[in-house]
Amino acid sequence: MSLQNDLTQKVIEAVKQLYQVELPTVEFQPTRKDFEGDITVVVFPMLRQIKGNPVQIGTKIGEYLVENVDEVSKCNVVQGFLNIVIEDGYYLNFFNNIIDETDFGYVKSQSDDAVMVEYSSPNTNKPLHLGHIRNNLLGYSVAEILKASGKKVYKTQIINDRGIHICKSMLAWQKFGEGETPESSGLKGDHLVGKYYVAFDKAYKEQIAELVEAGTPKEKAEKEAPILLEAQEMLRKWEAGDDEVVALWKKMNGWVYDGFDITYKNLGVDFDTLYYESDTYLLGRDVVKDGLERGVFFKKEDGSVWIDLTDEGLDEKIVLRSDGTAVYMTQDIGTAIQRVTDHPDINGMVYTVGNEQDYHFKVLFLILKKLGYAWAEQLYHLSYGMVDLPSGKMKSREGTVVDADDLIQNMEDTAESISQELGKLDGYSEEEKKQLYRTIGLGALKYYILKVDPKKRILFNPEESVDFQGNTGPFIQYTYARIQSILRKADNVSSSSVQTSLDLHEKEKELLKQIQLFPETVQLAAENFSPALIANYTYDLVKEFNSFYQQVSILGETDAQKKNFRVQLSKKVGEVIQSAFRLLGIDVPERM
Repeated sequence: MSLQNDLTQKVIEAVKQLYQVELPTVEFQPTRKDFEGDITVVVFPMLRQIKGNPVQIGTKIGEYLVENVDEVSKCNVVQGFLNIVIEDGYYLNFFNNIIDETDFGYVKSQSDDAVMVEYSSPNTNKPLHLGHIRNNLLGYSVAEILKASGKKVYKTQIINDRGIHICKSMLAWQKFGEGETPESSGLKGDHLVGKYYVAFDKAYKEQIAELVEAGTPKEKAEKEAPILLEAQEMLRKWEAGDDEVVALWKKMNGWVYDGFDITYKNLGVDFDTLYYESDTYLLGRDVVKDGLERGVFFKKEDGSVWIDLTDEGLDEKIVLRSDGTAVYMTQDIGTAIQRVTDHPDINGMVYTVGNEQDYHFKVLFLILKKLGYAWAEQLYHLSYGMVDLPSGKMKSREGTVVDADDLIQNMEDTAESISQELGKLDGYSEEEKKQLYRTIGLGALKYYILKVDPKKRILFNPEESVDFQGNTGPFIQYTYARIQSILRKADNVSSSSVQTSLDLHEKEKELLKQIQLFPETVQLAAENFSPALIANYTYDLVKEFNSFYQQVSILGETDAQKKNFRVQLSKKVGEVIQSAFRLLGIDVPERM
């Protein structure tokens, strides 16, 4: 438990004894640097329950705490703020309790209920791009944070492997591919299929231009271009189960999955289960029919089925077309229900999808609630903003979006060039250098994206993200490597408990206070589905460590007990950095 949690009950107890009032909550804040104290109780909110002078109320509570709480050594009141000084022994006891906890801050699964986190969910007609990178990093990190907070988690994605967009790539490959394969071309499978999606678009635009030139109105030409009609016919054949079309679809999707797997591996994300739209696109229609009978949905004159959400501040939403075919909403309803059927322990889902789909998920969640599913109360849309790059920084393979593989490579190259400028790689083999560039480059990319609140749009600058100073991944990785260097140089350091009679340096105490915040930060990040809270906590911890490192002698300390404690404290900081970065999917290097 944190100091704040420990003190909350004591302050409530003090107020009850002194004023016969039961406080609902106690408000704390860090003590300002210009006052003596480790933590501050804000007295003003108590005036709603207790009438009187805030200074007098604070003084009385402070006197009670000094008298009745062993850890409180003294208090002072400044206006309506009660500043509390905590005994050094309290922090040293805390440190002894966690000294051997390798997974300090993590909670072992406490519930049979599981959460499913969906992320990535790409189309199989082109490679992953910059938007997918933010999606994957957010979804993966949130899943890891939820696990660390004590929840059972399933990571999943739904792969959009059917539809006209897939047929466009297939048809273009048939027409222009001359049997080209990933092996013969040297291209990753997803890049090869993406190349033919672009080829289709080029041919389609040329045909439109020819039709317009021949006198066909542009709108009509767009609908009647021969290559588009062929793609639509191919889709009809796929839906009818045509052997030849299905075989081609399986072959080209196989290429794409092999390509995706390489990108996911390079990005360091994984999945427990996969769903395919080709399996789920028919789901949901039976649910709609059942909901129609129960009055959840209503039918219009043309036979289409709708739901009226105007009472909830939304509008009417179609769930089945007049010809009985499904819309995306129908599929999503069916897929959610199917997931709970497949994993009956699911009691909540997190959908990692861009903020352009905010309305869609409001409607989906409301429909599932109206259908009576208890788990629908625990659905969350992890909505995120776009990622932009400064113009001209990177060219994409297709000229419109930034390719994920290109960006990952660009990050490694940027890390290499900056590391070489700093000239700190003496004694590294070429293989070790390559691995380090990857660790730094990916760490920079992930941290830069995850430190920002998911809802905010990001301007991602590769060079800025690989800076070894400031709130960046490499700055934190460098501090971790510095700690490992200290540990390598420290000889014969005991791993036994430290003596609680030690007098703490102010910087040691500040560092212990920051470490103590880690478990509650993990819980808070899980509650808010926000990796940014973990990222910025880690930066604060690293800043605190660097301040300690600059002002307190570690290996140069002559007192053996103090030296031993400082080395062990450094080790624990390193462990917390590593644990926090693991939740962000970031590796830490042993040396830099």
